Amino acid sequence: MEPGIRRRGKKTALFSRRTATRLSAVCSAFGALVITSGALAPEATALDVQSKEWYLDAMGVQEMWKISTGKGVKVAVIDTGVNPATSSLKGQVLVGDVPKSVAYHVTQDYTGHGTSMAEIIAGTGAGGGIKGLAPGAKIIPFRIATDGLVELKGEEEERNTPNEAAAIRAAADTDARVINMSFGSQYPDDETEAAIKYAVSKGKLLFASVGNSGNKGNSRSYPANYPYVVGVSAIDRTGTVTKFSTYGNYVDFAAPGLHIPSWCDDKFTEYCDSRGTSPSSAIASASAALVWSAHPDWTGNQVLRTLIDTAGRSWPKSKPSKYLGYGGIRPRRVLINKDIDPGPADVDPLAAENSDGTAATPAPSATASTIKPTKGGGSSGPTSAAAEDTGSDSNTRTWVITGAAAAVLVLGGAGFAVLRARRNT
Repeated sequence: MEPGIRRRGKKTALFSRRTATRLSAVCSAFGALVITSGALAPEATALDVQSKEWYLDAMGVQEMWKISTGKGVKVAVIDTGVNPATSSLKGQVLVGDVPKSVAYHVTQDYTGHGTSMAEIIAGTGAGGGIKGLAPGAKIIPFRIATDGLVELKGEEEERNTPNEAAAIRAAADTDARVINMSFGSQYPDDETEAAIKYAVSKGKLLFASVGNSGNKGNSRSYPANYPYVVGVSAIDRTGTVTKFSTYGNYVDFAAPGLHIPSWCDDKFTEYCDSRGTSPSSAIASASAALVWSAHPDWTGNQVLRTLIDTAGRSWPKSKPSKYLGYGGIRPRRVLINKDIDPGPADVDPLAAENSDGTAATPAPSATASTIKPTKGGGSSGPTSAAAEDTGSDSNTRTWVITGAAAAVLVLGGAGFAVLRARRNT
């Protein structure tokens, strides 16, 4: 596979290639490597952006940060590049740790997407910027070619920018413990799969967005669909899986992915209200960084196992949902449990599905709730499955855990109610 992207898709009625990296209603359905989040409307500025980060309180960060901020853990962000000069990332980006073979223009983020993911993971919040879930962690940036690079920056940029396989291998050779991949393509690639296996052999934990085509064909998304990659879907502030979130047996966790602040573009002058499974993956990566920082002697298997064991769900762990996987990721539950058992260090907690590249049999009754997009790409009307099931077909019903049982599903704080999904009866 040549450097850059060779799997470019055609233009569609939804958007041109030039804006493909900014819109999240689609992800891997078009063949090209596409970023899996997008800006909706510039309603959050650098001065009030932290007030928009509803998921921090929902996940109980004030309690978590007393135990862990992610200090000592490095997260590789494979994306559109990372701008280390934003107020929230000053001192957080380890450009010198990037192998020279893949360091071409790594700090020149051509859409703002990679910088947004880095801030969601490890932003300090300085200057009123995004406060990351793991502000004590550090970022190692990697820049890959995604759909639209050649139009935005030219053919020379595409030729010299490494592909995802090269970036993953390079990240595996650093001391980053977590690798975040908020991008996707509907086509598998042997070189990328081999690179992922190499990274896993180095003890890395790899998280990827599952895609945003849940309501647009639901195309499988790679790298999330590869064995050993932890796929993350998107939920809203009510704990409801979003309609756009791609679903399937490769979904392992759910994390917040609607109304998430991110940079509007590569000008870095204002933040936008965004949605997508991209920030969901970043939040999951940050969650792993928090846990690994608190338990530096654990292996990736142990970090992942405790996150699986503590995920918010009401279904058997042996039957992960194809929409929510093992449930909403809850690092707080790992951190506050001083007696938590991480299990064996050398046993993959997802060995059953990783052995043949497929996930365990999903709960057959779980289906996605709906979010009705407006013309501007936002949402209107009810955002929970409970509200939207009014007058729905008689073969569906909504379940909502209430009372004492609901506490099991709270992601971390009182702001996040329960995980909700529509189920077939």
